[in-house]
Amino acid sequence: MARARKGAARRQAKKKLFKAAKGYRGGRHRLYRTVKEAVTRAKVYAYRDRKRKKRDFRRLWITRINAACRARGITYSEFVHGLNQAQVDINRKMLAEMAVSDEASFDKLVEMAKEKLKISA
Repeated sequence: MARARKGAARRQAKKKLFKAAKGYRGGRHRLYRTVKEAVTRAKVYAYRDRKRKKRDFRRLWITRINAACRARGITYSEFVHGLNQAQVDINRKMLAEMAVSDEASFDKLVEMAKEKLKISA
Protein backbone atom coordinates (compact mmCIF):
# COMPACT_ATOMS: atom_id res chain seq x y z
CA MET A 1 0.00 0.00 0.00
CA ALA A 2 1.31 3.43 -0.93
CA ARG A 3 2.25 5.88 1.80
CA ALA A 4 -0.24 8.78 2.16
CA ARG A 5 1.41 12.15 2.01
CA LYS A 6 -1.09 14.59 3.51
CA GLY A 7 -3.74 13.53 0.96
CA ALA A 8 -6.89 15.57 1.57
CA ALA A 9 -5.18 18.21 3.72
CA ARG A 10 -2.65 18.99 0.98
CA ARG A 11 -5.37 19.20 -1.65
CA GLN A 12 -7.47 21.53 0.53
CA ALA A 13 -4.49 23.78 1.23
CA LYS A 14 -3.63 24.02 -2.48
CA LYS A 15 -7.26 24.63 -3.40
CA LYS A 16 -7.43 27.46 -0.88
CA LEU A 17 -4.32 29.11 -2.35
CA PHE A 18 -5.50 28.74 -5.94
CA LYS A 19 -8.83 30.27 -4.97
CA ALA A 20 -7.01 33.24 -3.39
CA ALA A 21 -5.00 33.69 -6.62
CA LYS A 22 -8.09 33.80 -8.84
CA GLY A 23 -7.82 36.65 -11.32
CA TYR A 24 -4.03 36.83 -11.24
CA ARG A 25 -2.30 36.80 -14.65
CA GLY A 26 -0.24 34.01 -16.16
CA GLY A 27 1.49 31.52 -13.92
CA ARG A 28 0.51 33.54 -10.87
CA HIS A 29 -2.84 31.73 -10.93
CA ARG A 30 -1.70 28.47 -12.53
CA LEU A 31 1.58 27.28 -11.02
CA TYR A 32 1.57 26.21 -7.39
CA ARG A 33 4.96 27.61 -6.38
CA THR A 34 4.29 30.93 -8.12
CA VAL A 35 0.78 31.06 -6.65
CA LYS A 36 2.23 30.68 -3.14
CA GLU A 37 4.63 33.57 -3.72
CA ALA A 38 1.98 35.78 -5.31
CA VAL A 39 -0.60 35.22 -2.56
CA THR A 40 1.97 35.74 0.20
CA ARG A 41 3.15 38.98 -1.41
CA ALA A 42 -0.46 40.13 -1.87
CA LYS A 43 -1.14 39.55 1.83
CA VAL A 44 1.93 41.58 2.75
CA TYR A 45 0.76 44.47 0.57
CA ALA A 46 -2.76 44.24 2.00
CA TYR A 47 -1.47 44.38 5.58
CA ARG A 48 0.85 47.29 4.86
CA ASP A 49 -1.72 49.26 2.92
CA ARG A 50 -4.42 48.92 5.57
CA LYS A 51 -2.10 51.00 7.74
CA ARG A 52 -1.09 53.29 4.89
CA LYS A 53 -4.68 54.06 3.90
CA LYS A 54 -5.19 55.94 7.17
CA ARG A 55 -2.09 58.07 6.49
CA ASP A 56 -3.11 58.79 2.93
CA PHE A 57 -6.59 59.95 3.88
CA ARG A 58 -5.24 62.20 6.62
CA ARG A 59 -2.86 63.80 4.08
CA LEU A 60 -5.76 64.34 1.69
CA TRP A 61 -7.92 65.98 4.38
CA ILE A 62 -5.08 68.27 5.47
CA THR A 63 -4.43 69.28 1.85
CA ARG A 64 -8.10 70.14 1.32
CA ILE A 65 -8.31 72.11 4.57
CA ASN A 66 -5.10 73.97 3.73
CA ALA A 67 -6.37 74.94 0.28
CA ALA A 68 -9.69 76.18 1.72
CA CYS A 69 -7.89 78.13 4.47
CA ARG A 70 -5.47 79.83 2.10
CA ALA A 71 -8.39 80.93 -0.07
CA ARG A 72 -9.69 82.68 3.06
CA GLY A 73 -6.39 84.33 3.99
CA ILE A 74 -5.08 82.03 6.74
CA THR A 75 -2.62 79.15 6.78
CA TYR A 76 -3.51 75.62 7.86
CA SER A 77 -1.33 75.72 10.96
CA GLU A 78 -2.75 79.08 12.08
CA PHE A 79 -6.27 77.78 11.48
CA VAL A 80 -5.74 74.65 13.55
CA HIS A 81 -4.02 76.63 16.30
CA GLY A 82 -6.90 79.12 16.37
CA LEU A 83 -9.46 76.30 16.59
CA ASN A 84 -7.55 74.73 19.46
CA GLN A 85 -7.53 78.04 21.33
CA ALA A 86 -11.26 78.45 20.64
CA GLN A 87 -11.70 74.93 22.07
CA VAL A 88 -13.39 73.71 18.91
CA ASP A 89 -12.92 69.95 18.82
CA ILE A 90 -13.64 68.75 15.28
CA ASN A 91 -11.63 66.19 13.35
CA ARG A 92 -9.86 66.78 10.06
CA LYS A 93 -12.21 64.50 8.14
CA MET A 94 -15.20 66.66 9.04
CA LEU A 95 -13.25 69.90 8.48
CA ALA A 96 -12.32 68.73 4.98
CA GLU A 97 -15.91 67.75 4.25
CA MET A 98 -17.13 71.15 5.44
CA ALA A 99 -14.50 72.92 3.33
CA VAL A 100 -15.75 71.12 0.22
CA SER A 101 -19.52 70.96 0.72
CA ASP A 102 -20.56 73.46 3.43
CA GLU A 103 -18.53 76.61 2.84
CA ALA A 104 -20.69 78.89 5.01
CA SER A 105 -20.02 76.94 8.20
CA PHE A 106 -16.34 76.60 7.28
CA ASP A 107 -16.19 80.39 6.92
CA LYS A 108 -17.56 80.71 10.47
CA LEU A 109 -14.87 78.39 11.78
CA VAL A 110 -12.19 80.41 9.97
CA GLU A 111 -13.54 83.62 11.53
CA MET A 112 -13.52 82.00 15.00
CA ALA A 113 -9.91 80.92 14.50
CA LYS A 114 -8.88 84.40 13.28
CA GLU A 115 -10.53 86.07 16.30
CA LYS A 116 -8.73 83.81 18.76
CA LEU A 117 -5.39 84.44 17.05
CA LYS A 118 -5.80 88.22 17.27
CA ILE A 119 -6.75 88.06 20.95
CA SER A 120 -3.74 85.96 21.95
CA ALA A 121 -1.25 87.76 19.66
